[in-house]
Amino acid sequence: MTIPDFQTLMLPVLKYASVQNEHSLREAVEFLANQFVLSEEEKNARLPSGKQPIFYNRVGWARTYLKQAGLLETSGKRNYLRITNRGKEVLRSNPSRVDMRFLEQYPEYVEFRERTREPEEEIEEHIQVTTLTPEESLDAAYRKMREDLTKELLDNIVRSSPEFFENLVVELLVAMGYGGSGTNAARAVGQSGDEGIDGIIDEDKLGLDSIYIQAKKWTDKPVGREEIQRFVGALQGKRARKGIFITASRFTEQARNYAANIEMKVVLIDGKRLADLMIDHHVGVTTTTTYEIKRIDSDYFIETLE
Repeated sequence: MTIPDFQTLMLPVLKYASVQNEHSLREAVEFLANQFVLSEEEKNARLPSGKQPIFYNRVGWARTYLKQAGLLETSGKRNYLRITNRGKEVLRSNPSRVDMRFLEQYPEYVEFRERTREPEEEIEEHIQVTTLTPEESLDAAYRKMREDLTKELLDNIVRSSPEFFENLVVELLVAMGYGGSGTNAARAVGQSGDEGIDGIIDEDKLGLDSIYIQAKKWTDKPVGREEIQRFVGALQGKRARKGIFITASRFTEQARNYAANIEMKVVLIDGKRLADLMIDHHVGVTTTTTYEIKRIDSDYFIETLE
């Protein structure tokens, strides 16, 4: 079964609250996960940000909207909610579904929606199509922008010269913590070029171990098993234990299987992963806007009783 969206969860959350004097979000999540017969994988699936389980997030937003409409209210315990008389009236009417459109009949909810300052037609469209919580919408937009940025990076890499590609590899590895400094790394990478090895870089700033590198700016064909075998043979000739093979193209399945089943540690970085690493380590990209997602600090609003 797929994870239900937050609007689908509104009525089950309300029904659950009707049989509990008060309930915490965690208790509601556990009960509803069993009710919807979610697998362990579905219960543990997290938002792309990794900050929170998807199902927990959706139950939380279902509760929030119900509270804004006056169907749930805060109880005596911190972070606990209970059903209101209005919520009980809704259940007595036996609705087939409670969602954002249903909640529009309550002035408190309308006021809550108006505080978002969205144009009326945008609110209407949002109510009709949304199945995502606000966090999920942000994550989806972020993923789309990152995918577009990845494609743009790869397009620029493809158009670059082999020399630029070597320098890019150096800068990325240094940004990831290898090589000690850009100067030291630049002397190591792109200088060897013998026996199937393009360069050597320190694994750490102290130079306790070395990593051998092969960089191929191929764009018109994938890197096959034969290339990886030649690289591994070169590593064995150097008595090396670790290697990185970087390409702007991709690796064949046979190449990946070979690298995964040898004793030596060889990491394969294709164009997609290369672009992802560049984004993660701020190489070739710049930050234009930063958003901070904040929540209410419930502890702040607890009054001290003397």
